[in-house]
Amino acid sequence: MSFEMTKGLFKYDFTDQHAILGIPLDAEFNDIRKRYMKIARRLHSDTCSFESQADKDWANQFLSKVVNPAYNKFSKESDRKEYSLLLAAIGKRVVKEQAKMQIESEAAKQLATAQNWEEAYKTAVSKLALKQYESVKETQEAINQISELNMVYLLRKERLGGVGVAPASPIKDATPIKDETPPPPPPPTPNPTRTTTPDSQTEAYCRRAQGFMDSKSYAKAILELKEAVKRDPKHSKAHAMLAMCYVEQNQATMAKIEMNKALASNPEEPTALEVKKKLEQASAKTKKGDDKPGFFASLFGGKKK
Repeated sequence: MSFEMTKGLFKYDFTDQHAILGIPLDAEFNDIRKRYMKIARRLHSDTCSFESQADKDWANQFLSKVVNPAYNKFSKESDRKEYSLLLAAIGKRVVKEQAKMQIESEAAKQLATAQNWEEAYKTAVSKLALKQYESVKETQEAINQISELNMVYLLRKERLGGVGVAPASPIKDATPIKDETPPPPPPPTPNPTRTTTPDSQTEAYCRRAQGFMDSKSYAKAILELKEAVKRDPKHSKAHAMLAMCYVEQNQATMAKIEMNKALASNPEEPTALEVKKKLEQASAKTKKGDDKPGFFASLFGGKKK
């Protein structure tokens, strides 16, 4: 059975998990989970309503080999973060290669020129999602059309300063789906520590900083993140990213300060917890008598030579 999708973002050697699940790029995790459960009930061998046995076999294979891996990409915080970064890079590539862009679906063509394009995008995705898994014939075509919408959305969003993908949330990882298993139980309720809505400009600073961090330009990343925390002093993600930058620049004291600020706003901030682990490992190494001069010396009482 061939499950190849060839349009929209799939042209960039990218698996468009949002298109497979029929959700917009800024969908929250709870909405992703609800959508997955609906698709799983539609395709699972125990509940599939397709008439022919061949269609039922196709549905079961598509659930196992395409839909479940797509959901699994969102079920772990680390995978969500990796996917978000990759999608941001794809957005920049779409802008760079827009002269060669080919749009085939009518919905994507309309989105390219729509005035209220963000609302038009969500409406178009929702409309396609309604019939996406009604039949074998419609499924892959609907995925291709949604991915074209995602491509146009990224192009227009990137022109305004960044990809509008929902950031990884502080909820605990959901249980990954294995082949042909029923839908998972609902995930735990997200930690309510941070109740304020993140400022979009603050998120833009964080996205730019992440790009600098990926290229190891930590000084530039720090400048972006300092602007982010000026706008939102309790933004746990920005403080955590600052802490990681300071770790990479061998500034342990500053790393600890920013880590503590991040954890004060969100005790489950993943990047801050990673920084904490690095600091604890360095502390343990120092206590074992490592006499090499290191950047943790001032923080943990090591002697400089």
